[in-house]
Amino acid sequence: MQLRSLIAGLGLLAGQAMAADATALKLYVFDCGIVNVSDISVFSPGVDVGKPKTLVDSCYLVVHPKGTLIWDTGFNDALNAQSDGVKPSPLFHIKMPKTLAGQFAQIGIEPKNVTYLGLSHMHFDHIGNVGLFPNSILLMQKEEYESAFGPDARKYNNDPATYPTLKANPVKQLSGDLDVFGDGSVTIKRMLGHTPGHQALFVKLPKTGNLLISGDLVHFTENWERKGVPSFNFDKEQSVKTMEAAAQFLKDNKATLWIQHDAAQNAGIKHAPAYYD
Repeated sequence: MQLRSLIAGLGLLAGQAMAADATALKLYVFDCGIVNVSDISVFSPGVDVGKPKTLVDSCYLVVHPKGTLIWDTGFNDALNAQSDGVKPSPLFHIKMPKTLAGQFAQIGIEPKNVTYLGLSHMHFDHIGNVGLFPNSILLMQKEEYESAFGPDARKYNNDPATYPTLKANPVKQLSGDLDVFGDGSVTIKRMLGHTPGHQALFVKLPKTGNLLISGDLVHFTENWERKGVPSFNFDKEQSVKTMEAAAQFLKDNKATLWIQHDAAQNAGIKHAPAYYD
């Protein structure tokens, strides 16, 4: 009888542990593409002119007890079929060694069931797989939404043909920061400048600590250290102000900046199916 009770007790504890794990806050990092840049000075005009650099394209999934949030969706999975990649311009050569859909399958989550779709901005390397998330509530600054779906989309380097399904998503337009799940653990931060409604993601993980996921606030570490503003940013003055505010935010919140395109930093970050908690 005592043995039976012990076994039952162990089973109950194991079940409780599994339930706790199922509701714990987790952050998955996905490989969403590679970008070979022939002249990196486009990101810091006048610096490193003519020098090439490899960048990465990263996407993230937050799993929270109250739902899930995908942050950016990388290049389109169709690029995976092009083993040598493509050159959308003389400056960029892009590849997609892994599909986002395949990485979701590895962790046992279906994209159609993701609660929220958070996009840092509407540039093509961040919105390639929005079609995988037709039911997700789009969380976007109102200026970015207008730049994507207003009459002057191409003026902002947006091509509606690359996101034909996105207008049908339910949407919550933002005019500032958003506490996504209402407990302070996941916050969309309004950080304008790169585009009209650019935003970043702040995640407070119990074990890992506080992370600010950059969007295109900056593109690589040297760019951050120099506070360089890419030649194609929407508003240079606002970009500088936002970087200064972000630096203070990182200090105030003892947070680490994860730069989504930084290949060197990204190499030291574990990727799905592993996760941070």
